[in-house]
Amino acid sequence: MSLELSGSYAGGILAAGVFSFSRLTWQWSIAAEVFSLNNLFVGLLMALTAHFEEASTAKERSKISKFGAFCCGLSLCNQHTIVLYIVCIVPWVLVRLFRKMELSLGHLLKLGLCFLAGLLPYLYLPASSYLNRARWTWGDQTTFQGFLTHFLREEYGTFNLAKAETGSSMREILVFQLTQMKSELSLAVLTLALVACLSAALPTKRQKWPVIWLFTGMLCVYSLFFAWRANLDITKPLFLGVVERFWMQSNAAVAVLAGLGLAWLISLGNAALENSRALPCLEWLSAIALVTCQVCANYSACDQSSNYVVDNFARNLLSSMPTGAVILLRGDLPGNALRYVHYCEGMRPDITLVDQEMMTYEWYLPKLAKHLPGIYFPGNRWNPVEGVLPDGTLAFNLHRFLKVNKHKEVFVCIGLHEGDSTWRKSYSLWPWGTCEKLVPSEVVFDPGEWIRLTRNLYNWTEDYGRFKPSSWEAVANEEMWQARMKTAFFIFDLAETASVTAETKSQLYTFAYTLYKEIINSHPKYPVNWHKNYAIACERMLRLHQVDVDPEALLSETVKHFLLYTEKAEDDPQRQDILQAVKHLKKELQVLRKMKKKDLKQQAV
Repeated sequence: MSLELSGSYAGGILAAGVFSFSRLTWQWSIAAEVFSLNNLFVGLLMALTAHFEEASTAKERSKISKFGAFCCGLSLCNQHTIVLYIVCIVPWVLVRLFRKMELSLGHLLKLGLCFLAGLLPYLYLPASSYLNRARWTWGDQTTFQGFLTHFLREEYGTFNLAKAETGSSMREILVFQLTQMKSELSLAVLTLALVACLSAALPTKRQKWPVIWLFTGMLCVYSLFFAWRANLDITKPLFLGVVERFWMQSNAAVAVLAGLGLAWLISLGNAALENSRALPCLEWLSAIALVTCQVCANYSACDQSSNYVVDNFARNLLSSMPTGAVILLRGDLPGNALRYVHYCEGMRPDITLVDQEMMTYEWYLPKLAKHLPGIYFPGNRWNPVEGVLPDGTLAFNLHRFLKVNKHKEVFVCIGLHEGDSTWRKSYSLWPWGTCEKLVPSEVVFDPGEWIRLTRNLYNWTEDYGRFKPSSWEAVANEEMWQARMKTAFFIFDLAETASVTAETKSQLYTFAYTLYKEIINSHPKYPVNWHKNYAIACERMLRLHQVDVDPEALLSETVKHFLLYTEKAEDDPQRQDILQAVKHLKKELQVLRKMKKKDLKQQAV
């Protein structure tokens, strides 16, 4: 686009290079997501706009406008956010055609037909839904209402980024976006984009100003609308990672404007210095330098050639399951990762994956139950309240589901849907690594046996904290690290809450402490909450007054790990209470050491 509008090859290289090698564009071009194809369509529509503006004949403009209408429809088959660019480009093109007396009713009809032709891939949805051969799909598009629900993404919220989320303010998101834009493209590129806008505002050489203002308008409309509707809390790293992906679309416009800005500066210099030979060299050097800086700054972060974290996460989880198990999935990470290696790569065909969230949708079981052999669904939809719903749907709760599938070992990953607690009537959740197992309540828990079963479930070698907090790799790594401590935490919690004899309670505390200690001593770096958990376990062991455990060592460990926790978890609301407890424990430790010295002196005498 920059080359077409400015005639500058260096400006075109700059625009393409700084955008293509920015961290976000690079990162998402090597991931199976919609963003890479969306970037292609954004570039294509902007290029067609530039070609349209440069077209010298009515025939050229007619041809470009028809192809552009087709591309507008086709781009909407991939990602809906591009509609914010389309609603800017389409009126602009129509106005330009109207002013040139080239917008007849027949031409308008042809443009509409070209646009509809671009939407033809949507016909695959009802066809695929009708045949119902896919083992995993979303929605039921065999009816017009079902198709419309899918097309408008109503199940996520048509004009919202996420469902039932309260996000950051519009101002916060815009500030984050500007900061991210500076980080992604550099201050120099943002400055050149502003220069392009300035060039369009000046009275001289205004032949390019309509396209420059169009691109600037597209950038503003998109940024403002998205910031208004992006209802996620971007102070949370993972949500920021979700939101920032959508800023690539605005970054593309900035990159194009930067290329135009560079070309305009050089043309200004040529006019002032009477076509100096040094300026073209400076133009190329500037473009190459900025692109090279992008490559050098982002290569290491975007080199994913050895990144198998999510793949290993899924394979570890599936490998840990007993034969014929049923896994009730919840969340994007376990859901998508396990489905991929299970369905696409054929790993563990004996296992059945059932999505908890999807079971609450009216279309899920009618469409996909036949692809889940060996599982009986006592209705058409999961709902905490059993019976026939007002729309005639037969609903079942989790307790009923477990009862009719008692021949299967059922696991949940990760966590259970909070809305249905009926399982508590007859089942308990026991830790199974990252997942949990639903166990009939009459089964007696044997802590020693359960420790043996869950001690070496996974082969996980990733260091703790090595991934960017906004990445899915960080989420997977966190889950696998926390899994190491789940059995110990479960046993400790059982000791705290279960109605058992004092002897059993003492045994549970001892099991938990021993396991905590083993895990803590096995790793030099681990999650912050481990310090707190281990410190509490040591404190409880002190109360037991067991002769085979040194009370001084227990007190020292309690103080040490409580202090380490308060240093690293400054936002914990209980921090001051913990520090007060530490003061008391230190005094106890001093008294204990004095008594120990006194006893040693007496023994010496």
